[in-house]
Amino acid sequence: MKNKILIGAIALAFVFCLFSTGCEKQDDPGGTPGPSGNEQGNTDNPGGSQGPSGSGNGENAAITADESAVDFVAKIRIGWNLGNTLDAHPNGETSWGNPRTTKAMITAIKDAGFNTIRIPVSWYQAAPKPNYTISTTWMNRVKEIVGYAMDNNMYIILNTHHDEDIFKFMDADMVESKKAFQTIWGQIADTFKDYNYNLIFEGLNEPRTKGSSSEWSGGTAAERNNLNEMHQLFVDTVRASGGNNVKRILMVSTYAASVEAAAVNGLVLPSDPSNSVNKLIVSTHSYSPYNFALNEGAGSVKTWSKNNSSDTSPITTWINRVNTAFVSKGIPVIGGEFGALNRDNEAARAEWAEYYVSEAKKKGIKCIWWDDGGNFRLFNRNSRTFYYPSILAALMRGTQ
Repeated sequence: MKNKILIGAIALAFVFCLFSTGCEKQDDPGGTPGPSGNEQGNTDNPGGSQGPSGSGNGENAAITADESAVDFVAKIRIGWNLGNTLDAHPNGETSWGNPRTTKAMITAIKDAGFNTIRIPVSWYQAAPKPNYTISTTWMNRVKEIVGYAMDNNMYIILNTHHDEDIFKFMDADMVESKKAFQTIWGQIADTFKDYNYNLIFEGLNEPRTKGSSSEWSGGTAAERNNLNEMHQLFVDTVRASGGNNVKRILMVSTYAASVEAAAVNGLVLPSDPSNSVNKLIVSTHSYSPYNFALNEGAGSVKTWSKNNSSDTSPITTWINRVNTAFVSKGIPVIGGEFGALNRDNEAARAEWAEYYVSEAKKKGIKCIWWDDGGNFRLFNRNSRTFYYPSILAALMRGTQ
């Protein structure tokens, strides 16, 4: 359900070496699987206002306190999701089959051309009721992995993911939901408030009521209103934590991160009086066309062509919709998850990937590949190579 960017012969040869041989999506359109447990880890360098002390890879321009969300998104080339990892549950980081994350993995991702990483994290497993106090061990592991990306000078998106059991949107649940949301984001914000501006926060992954009849069609008016209130609470909580969080760029999503009209039109951006420039990004997810990219049941297909309008229109429709609603009004959009299931159709997926990223880029929308290590896998985390070199190459061409 919910499910990312070399000149001269020498450089080309080096990259080709990397590309030799890496999710688990659920059936519902747009989503990704599950939360996190506790893993031990060490606290890493927080980066401070000027970034970490490690050398890393230097081509990413640092985000400054005065830059806007539009400036941030413009600097993204393409991103990669560390999927089914810190969002895995109930037994922690490796419980969904992916190996423990290492700095070498993140370095390989950066070296392949992805200058942005999204780190999905499920918090509720490590923040039990009634106080929602996050385990120190768990927080330290999150810090460690953020540190790997900081040391590689990447742009980083840190979120809450698969926390639907505590972050709810029905009227009857809102008092406790807001308590949990504010408490957890208060702790995250305080922990990372001195990290540099290359780190941004995403309040909610695919906020929705699980199992409801409108789960993937934009929710109800009441749910969308409650979500808008949660977004405002997110901004207020982060800003109140001080430090670099006063000017940190933040990301909010449509209902379920859906690109359906009801979800897009129902999003009301939070007020952010601390800042004179826009610091808010809208996040959407689209695994489109559904039958090619996500559907595992009847009607699924393994072919796709940029010359077939019925293949391309599901992509251009959502891009045009969010462009009209947000981008054209100065509110940038990130496609926080996208991907296409492996159906032994690498050539078709490569053609699709290049088209998808290129069309989004035309409107200033940047995309982040959902890599869960399963049917959406791209990167082999064990060998630190790529399963589908032609898809990787296509993604990079799409960013040009």
